[in-house]
Amino acid sequence: MSALLPVLATRLSTAAKALGYADLDPELRSATKPEFGHYQTNLALRLANLLHQSPRDVAARLVEALEIDDLCEVPSIAGPGFINLTLRPATLAAAVNQSESFTSNGQRVVIDYSQPNVAKQMHVGHLRSTVIGDALCNVLRYVGYDVVRQNHVGDWGTQYGMMIEQLLVEELDAQSLDLQGLQLLYERSRKHFDADGTFADLSRRRVVLLQSGDPGTRAIWRRMVDVSLDDFEQVYALLGSNLERTDVVGESAYNDDLPTIVDELQAQGLLTVSDGALCAFLPGFTGRDNQPLPVIVRKSDGGFGYSATDLAAIRHRVNTLHANRIVYVVDHRQALHFDQIFTLARTAGWLPAAIPAEHVSFGTVLGPNGKPFKTRAGGTIKLTALLNDAVERADVLLEGREGIDRQATARAVGIGAVKYADLSSDRGNDYVFDLDRMVAMTGNTGPYLQYAHARLTRLLAKAGSQGGEVIELKDPAEERLALLLTGFAATVAQVAETLQPHRLCTYLYEVAAALSTFYEQCPVLTSEGETRASRIALCTATRKVLQDGLGLLGIEAPDAM
Repeated sequence: MSALLPVLATRLSTAAKALGYADLDPELRSATKPEFGHYQTNLALRLANLLHQSPRDVAARLVEALEIDDLCEVPSIAGPGFINLTLRPATLAAAVNQSESFTSNGQRVVIDYSQPNVAKQMHVGHLRSTVIGDALCNVLRYVGYDVVRQNHVGDWGTQYGMMIEQLLVEELDAQSLDLQGLQLLYERSRKHFDADGTFADLSRRRVVLLQSGDPGTRAIWRRMVDVSLDDFEQVYALLGSNLERTDVVGESAYNDDLPTIVDELQAQGLLTVSDGALCAFLPGFTGRDNQPLPVIVRKSDGGFGYSATDLAAIRHRVNTLHANRIVYVVDHRQALHFDQIFTLARTAGWLPAAIPAEHVSFGTVLGPNGKPFKTRAGGTIKLTALLNDAVERADVLLEGREGIDRQATARAVGIGAVKYADLSSDRGNDYVFDLDRMVAMTGNTGPYLQYAHARLTRLLAKAGSQGGEVIELKDPAEERLALLLTGFAATVAQVAETLQPHRLCTYLYEVAAALSTFYEQCPVLTSEGETRASRIALCTATRKVLQDGLGLLGIEAPDAM
């Protein structure tokens, strides 16, 4: 589908230039009511302020200078000076028929997301980063980026010193532990660490041994990592994530670079000794007490903090991966950390000004009580349990339906429902995890969109033909649906720019809602001749938009439900 909005915007800008003002954004928007046509612009009102003239007079001059007869009906002027544009039906039909695709933009984007911790089971807290990250990878690749996924797993630091030391104290065989066993080991080591100062000191020394490459310590740690990654792969497979083992670049991958990070920062005079630790104090970062906030690069015991690891990761992504854009999908609580890290990296010259580094923050998944989603006992909810519950709920929804692979469809609908619920709200907001609402077949839900796609697939199968071209748009419901279809590429491009997947969800829901109205007002199978052929073509185009859009969100589009 061809994007008409940019073409119309260019024509309006050209008309404004004829009035003496170049490079003005016409701010063309969809009309708020059908009687106002398809698009509206307030360009005349803004020009009137610059020209000190009547807005309606300026609007009349703009319309006179506007060369748009080949695309639109005669523009109308409404209210104080809004210009309304109504596309010709032939223009809309041609735009739906015209295929549009993005080409490579020659840019590489590195996306850091998911980031589970080794020796811990993935929980509901990992859902958002993984789902949002996958969707952004899909969208950015679609618009022409070379996408590099990075799963920055937590596999380094104090907790591994604690766990390895606890394992040695208990004389356990590391080979015998599965992920559940590792999580229980972590919980015991945490309690031991907090209660016993001697054990805490031994754990810290064990971290230094780990970081310095002690063979015995490294062998136990390697086993912990392998067991964890095996489990993560199973969760990603259930979730339908595109993350693979080769995308894992954990904190440990940067260990050898950390002394260099410290040396270069010291050479530039950016580090200060504070309570035995090496810290960077950056201008503009202060706490509530107005005291400077440190970036701890090397701790007082000689170990390196995760700030050093994040700085090394930035250097690697710029110098080795040759990133033109870096995106971090991490919850909102890390906003200050990334602000400091990006600032320090730019100050050190590791992150050039021409390379944007963006923190894609997101809110918290809440339970029905409006508090962070936890088990009744107050523990974290395992992601696999949550996803399996969604699949079971979807399976009940599909009970009694014939002609479908119920198991595969339940999985597609259940997982899709969870993903869509996460992506459809502004990522900056918290949202309540409500399975009943998520799997509902009505409203702005994943199953509603999936059913719209399945219904179209069934209709086209009954029609006995697909494809063709839209050749007429006689009914307003047809025009509305066709107009929406022409906005697909622009919507995807907007998501790529803003990194806000909910914009694509909103668009797809509007398409599905317009399709429902179209069904009510425009018979397809019982119509005849060119009208039937044209409506079949419109249905084919709609099915493609729904399928492609859901695919970009990482959601399957079943052919039958």
